[in-house]
Amino acid sequence: MKRSIGFVFSAVLTLMTLATTAMAEDLKLAVTTSFANSGLAEILLPAIAEDTGINVQLLVVGTGQALELGANGDVDAVLVHSKAAEEKWLAEGNGTHRREIMYNDFVVVGPSADPAGAGSAGSATGAFTAIATAKAPFVSRGDDSGTHKAELAIWKAAGITPEGDWYKSVGQGMGAALNTAAGLDAYILADRASWLNFANKAGLALLYQGDPALFNQYAYLPVNAEKHASVRADLAARLEDWLVSDRARGLIEGYEIGGQQLFHFNAQPAG
Repeated sequence: MKRSIGFVFSAVLTLMTLATTAMAEDLKLAVTTSFANSGLAEILLPAIAEDTGINVQLLVVGTGQALELGANGDVDAVLVHSKAAEEKWLAEGNGTHRREIMYNDFVVVGPSADPAGAGSAGSATGAFTAIATAKAPFVSRGDDSGTHKAELAIWKAAGITPEGDWYKSVGQGMGAALNTAAGLDAYILADRASWLNFANKAGLALLYQGDPALFNQYAYLPVNAEKHASVRADLAARLEDWLVSDRARGLIEGYEIGGQQLFHFNAQPAG
Protein backbone atom coordinates (compact mmCIF):
# COMPACT_ATOMS: atom_id res chain seq x y z
CA MET A 1 0.00 0.00 0.00
CA LYS A 2 2.77 2.45 0.94
CA ARG A 3 4.54 1.62 -2.30
CA SER A 4 1.35 2.39 -4.27
CA ILE A 5 0.90 5.71 -2.49
CA GLY A 6 4.56 6.58 -3.17
CA PHE A 7 4.12 5.72 -6.83
CA VAL A 8 1.01 7.91 -7.13
CA PHE A 9 2.74 10.80 -5.33
CA SER A 10 5.74 10.52 -7.66
CA ALA A 11 3.48 10.47 -10.70
CA VAL A 12 1.63 13.58 -9.50
CA LEU A 13 4.92 15.43 -9.02
CA THR A 14 6.03 14.45 -12.50
CA LEU A 15 2.78 15.69 -14.01
CA MET A 16 3.05 18.97 -12.08
CA THR A 17 6.59 19.47 -13.36
CA LEU A 18 5.51 18.75 -16.94
CA ALA A 19 2.59 21.13 -16.58
CA THR A 20 4.83 23.89 -15.24
CA THR A 21 7.26 23.37 -18.10
CA ALA A 22 4.41 23.46 -20.60
CA MET A 23 3.14 26.76 -19.15
CA ALA A 24 6.58 28.42 -19.36
CA GLU A 25 6.70 31.24 -21.90
CA ASP A 26 9.75 32.11 -23.98
CA LEU A 27 11.25 35.60 -24.10
CA LYS A 28 14.16 36.50 -26.35
CA LEU A 29 16.69 38.80 -24.70
CA ALA A 30 19.76 40.17 -26.49
CA VAL A 31 22.61 40.62 -24.01
CA THR A 32 26.23 41.66 -24.24
CA THR A 33 29.03 39.13 -24.24
CA SER A 34 30.45 40.81 -21.15
CA PHE A 35 27.25 40.08 -19.25
CA ALA A 36 27.26 36.47 -20.44
CA ASN A 37 30.98 36.02 -19.67
CA SER A 38 30.45 37.27 -16.12
CA GLY A 39 28.51 34.14 -15.17
CA LEU A 40 25.65 36.16 -13.68
CA ALA A 41 23.16 34.82 -16.23
CA GLU A 42 23.62 31.33 -14.81
CA ILE A 43 22.44 32.69 -11.46
CA LEU A 44 19.56 34.83 -12.67
CA LEU A 45 17.88 32.75 -15.38
CA PRO A 46 16.79 29.80 -13.18
CA ALA A 47 15.39 32.24 -10.61
CA ILE A 48 13.51 34.15 -13.31
CA ALA A 49 11.97 30.93 -14.59
CA GLU A 50 11.01 29.86 -11.06
CA ASP A 51 9.48 33.19 -10.06
CA THR A 52 7.83 34.31 -13.31
CA GLY A 53 7.43 31.27 -15.54
CA ILE A 54 9.51 33.02 -18.21
CA ASN A 55 12.12 31.02 -20.06
CA VAL A 56 14.68 33.67 -21.06
CA GLN A 57 16.45 32.78 -24.29
CA LEU A 58 19.70 34.73 -24.50
CA LEU A 59 21.19 36.00 -27.74
CA VAL A 60 24.76 36.84 -26.75
CA VAL A 61 26.30 39.56 -28.93
CA GLY A 62 27.97 42.96 -28.65
CA THR A 63 25.89 46.01 -27.71
CA GLY A 64 25.73 47.29 -31.29
CA GLN A 65 24.41 43.99 -32.60
CA ALA A 66 22.04 43.60 -29.63
CA LEU A 67 20.46 46.96 -30.44
CA GLU A 68 20.24 45.98 -34.11
CA LEU A 69 18.42 42.78 -33.17
CA GLY A 70 15.97 44.87 -31.17
CA ALA A 71 15.51 47.36 -34.01
CA ASN A 72 14.67 44.47 -36.33
CA GLY A 73 12.18 42.97 -33.86
CA ASP A 74 14.21 39.77 -33.52
CA VAL A 75 14.16 39.96 -29.71
CA ASP A 76 11.69 41.18 -27.09
CA ALA A 77 14.18 43.25 -25.06
CA VAL A 78 17.86 44.06 -24.78
CA LEU A 79 20.25 44.35 -21.85
CA VAL A 80 23.28 46.42 -22.87
CA HIS A 81 25.80 48.97 -21.62
CA SER A 82 26.34 52.00 -23.85
CA LYS A 83 24.10 54.89 -22.83
CA ALA A 84 24.67 57.10 -25.88
CA ALA A 85 23.88 54.25 -28.28
CA GLU A 86 20.84 53.26 -26.20
CA GLU A 87 19.42 56.80 -26.24
CA LYS A 88 19.92 57.06 -30.00
CA TRP A 89 18.16 53.70 -30.43
CA LEU A 90 15.22 54.92 -28.35
CA ALA A 91 15.03 58.21 -30.24
CA GLU A 92 14.64 56.19 -33.44
CA GLY A 93 11.52 54.56 -31.98
CA ASN A 94 12.98 51.09 -31.50
CA GLY A 95 12.13 50.75 -27.81
CA THR A 96 9.73 52.04 -25.20
CA HIS A 97 12.11 53.19 -22.46
CA ARG A 98 15.45 52.63 -20.76
CA ARG A 99 15.66 51.19 -17.21
CA GLU A 100 19.02 51.12 -15.42
CA ILE A 101 19.52 47.84 -13.57
CA MET A 102 23.10 47.48 -12.31
CA TYR A 103 26.66 48.64 -12.86
CA ASN A 104 30.27 47.62 -12.52
CA ASP A 105 33.39 49.13 -14.08
CA PHE A 106 35.99 48.69 -16.77
CA VAL A 107 39.60 47.90 -15.90
CA VAL A 108 42.86 48.06 -17.81
CA VAL A 109 44.48 44.63 -17.94
CA GLY A 110 47.93 43.87 -19.26
CA PRO A 111 51.24 42.07 -18.77
CA SER A 112 52.03 41.77 -15.08
CA ALA A 113 55.46 43.34 -15.73
CA ASP A 114 53.61 46.38 -17.20
CA PRO A 115 56.33 47.44 -19.68
CA ALA A 116 54.34 50.54 -20.71
CA GLY A 117 53.85 51.73 -17.13
CA ALA A 118 50.07 51.95 -17.55
CA GLY A 119 49.48 50.93 -13.95
CA SER A 120 51.20 54.02 -12.57
CA ALA A 121 49.10 56.45 -14.64
CA GLY A 122 46.87 58.98 -12.94
CA SER A 123 43.89 58.46 -15.22
CA ALA A 124 42.44 56.12 -17.82
CA THR A 125 43.58 58.44 -20.59
CA GLY A 126 47.03 58.47 -19.01
CA ALA A 127 47.13 54.66 -19.02
CA PHE A 128 46.13 54.54 -22.69
CA THR A 129 48.66 57.26 -23.56
CA ALA A 130 51.42 55.24 -21.88
CA ILE A 131 50.46 52.14 -23.88
CA ALA A 132 50.36 54.05 -27.18
CA THR A 133 53.66 55.84 -26.47
CA ALA A 134 55.37 52.51 -25.79
CA LYS A 135 53.59 50.94 -28.80
CA ALA A 136 52.91 48.01 -26.50
CA PRO A 137 50.52 45.37 -27.91
CA PHE A 138 46.90 46.29 -27.23
CA VAL A 139 43.90 44.10 -28.08
CA SER A 140 40.68 45.89 -29.03
CA ARG A 141 37.40 44.03 -29.26
CA GLY A 142 36.66 45.97 -32.44
CA ASP A 143 33.06 44.71 -32.49
CA ASP A 144 30.93 47.81 -31.81
CA SER A 145 30.19 46.47 -28.31
CA GLY A 146 29.69 48.62 -25.24
CA THR A 147 33.25 47.79 -24.18
CA HIS A 148 34.57 48.74 -27.61
CA LYS A 149 32.66 52.02 -27.52
CA ALA A 150 34.07 52.77 -24.06
CA GLU A 151 37.60 52.02 -25.28
CA LEU A 152 37.21 54.32 -28.29
CA ALA A 153 35.91 57.09 -26.03
CA ILE A 154 39.06 56.87 -23.90
CA TRP A 155 41.33 57.01 -26.96
CA LYS A 156 39.39 60.05 -28.18
CA ALA A 157 39.67 61.77 -24.79
CA ALA A 158 43.42 61.09 -24.86
CA GLY A 159 43.68 62.67 -28.32
CA ILE A 160 45.04 59.45 -29.81
CA THR A 161 44.02 57.57 -32.96
CA PRO A 162 45.18 54.01 -32.22
CA GLU A 163 46.78 52.46 -35.29
CA GLY A 164 49.79 50.42 -36.27
CA ASP A 165 51.01 46.91 -35.66
CA TRP A 166 50.78 47.30 -31.89
CA TYR A 167 46.96 47.83 -32.04
CA LYS A 168 45.13 44.54 -32.62
CA SER A 169 41.42 44.85 -33.47
CA VAL A 170 39.98 41.34 -33.27
CA GLY A 171 36.23 41.79 -33.84
CA GLN A 172 35.33 39.31 -31.09
CA GLY A 173 33.51 39.09 -27.78
CA MET A 174 35.02 39.75 -24.36
CA GLY A 175 36.11 36.19 -23.59
CA ALA A 176 37.74 35.65 -26.98
CA ALA A 177 39.43 39.06 -26.81
CA LEU A 178 40.83 38.26 -23.36
CA ASN A 179 42.14 34.96 -24.69
CA THR A 180 43.89 36.82 -27.50
CA ALA A 181 45.40 39.28 -25.02
CA ALA A 182 46.61 36.40 -22.87
CA GLY A 183 48.21 34.75 -25.89
CA LEU A 184 49.94 37.95 -27.00
CA ASP A 185 50.77 39.19 -23.48
CA ALA A 186 48.96 42.37 -24.48
CA TYR A 187 46.98 45.17 -22.86
CA ILE A 188 43.19 45.24 -23.07
CA LEU A 189 40.19 47.08 -21.66
CA ALA A 190 37.80 44.63 -19.98
CA ASP A 191 34.78 44.83 -17.75
CA ARG A 192 35.65 43.77 -14.22
CA ALA A 193 33.12 40.93 -14.11
CA SER A 194 34.46 39.23 -17.24
CA TRP A 195 38.02 39.67 -16.02
CA LEU A 196 37.32 38.10 -12.63
CA ASN A 197 35.46 35.22 -14.26
CA PHE A 198 38.18 34.68 -16.89
CA ALA A 199 40.12 31.47 -16.25
CA ASN A 200 42.99 31.79 -18.75
CA LYS A 201 44.72 34.82 -17.22
CA ALA A 202 48.22 33.53 -18.08
CA GLY A 203 50.66 36.41 -17.45
CA LEU A 204 48.01 39.13 -17.36
CA ALA A 205 47.10 41.24 -14.35
CA LEU A 206 44.70 44.05 -13.49
CA LEU A 207 46.87 47.17 -13.80
CA TYR A 208 44.62 50.23 -13.69
CA GLN A 209 41.17 50.91 -12.20
CA GLY A 210 39.12 53.55 -10.42
CA ASP A 211 38.74 56.37 -12.95
CA PRO A 212 35.11 57.62 -13.12
CA ALA A 213 35.46 57.34 -16.91
CA LEU A 214 35.51 53.56 -16.44
CA PHE A 215 31.99 53.44 -14.95
CA ASN A 216 29.93 50.73 -16.70
CA GLN A 217 26.13 50.96 -16.47
CA TYR A 218 23.84 48.15 -17.68
CA ALA A 219 20.31 49.02 -18.79
CA TYR A 220 17.21 47.10 -19.84
CA LEU A 221 15.30 48.28 -22.90
CA PRO A 222 12.02 46.67 -24.02
CA VAL A 223 11.54 46.58 -27.79
CA ASN A 224 8.69 48.65 -29.23
CA ALA A 225 5.80 46.23 -29.84
CA GLU A 226 3.94 48.86 -31.87
CA LYS A 227 6.75 48.61 -34.42
CA HIS A 228 6.95 44.80 -34.35
CA ALA A 229 3.76 42.82 -33.66
CA SER A 230 5.74 39.68 -32.76
CA VAL A 231 7.33 41.31 -29.72
CA ARG A 232 6.09 39.96 -26.37
CA ALA A 233 5.65 43.26 -24.55
CA ASP A 234 3.77 41.53 -21.74
CA LEU A 235 6.69 39.22 -21.00
CA ALA A 236 9.21 42.05 -21.34
CA ALA A 237 7.26 44.05 -18.73
CA ARG A 238 7.05 41.05 -16.42
CA LEU A 239 10.79 40.46 -16.71
CA GLU A 240 11.49 44.14 -16.01
CA ASP A 241 9.41 43.96 -12.83
CA TRP A 242 11.50 41.01 -11.72
CA LEU A 243 14.83 42.66 -12.61
CA VAL A 244 14.09 45.60 -10.31
CA SER A 245 12.74 43.45 -7.47
CA ASP A 246 14.33 42.72 -4.11
CA ARG A 247 14.84 39.13 -5.25
CA ALA A 248 16.94 40.33 -8.20
CA ARG A 249 18.84 42.78 -5.98
CA GLY A 250 19.82 40.00 -3.61
CA LEU A 251 21.07 37.73 -6.37
CA ILE A 252 22.92 40.48 -8.24
CA GLU A 253 24.63 41.92 -5.18
CA GLY A 254 25.31 38.47 -3.76
CA TYR A 255 27.16 37.27 -6.85
CA GLU A 256 30.87 37.16 -6.05
CA ILE A 257 34.05 35.62 -7.41
CA GLY A 258 37.03 35.31 -5.12
CA GLY A 259 35.24 37.40 -2.51
CA GLN A 260 34.71 40.30 -4.93
CA GLN A 261 31.24 41.57 -5.80
CA LEU A 262 30.87 41.73 -9.58
CA PHE A 263 27.79 43.94 -10.00
CA HIS A 264 26.06 46.66 -8.01
CA PHE A 265 22.26 46.98 -8.20
CA ASN A 266 21.01 50.55 -8.83
CA ALA A 267 17.54 50.12 -10.33
CA GLN A 268 15.06 52.79 -9.25
CA PRO A 269 11.39 52.09 -8.44
CA ALA A 270 8.88 52.79 -11.21
CA GLY A 271 7.45 56.28 -11.31
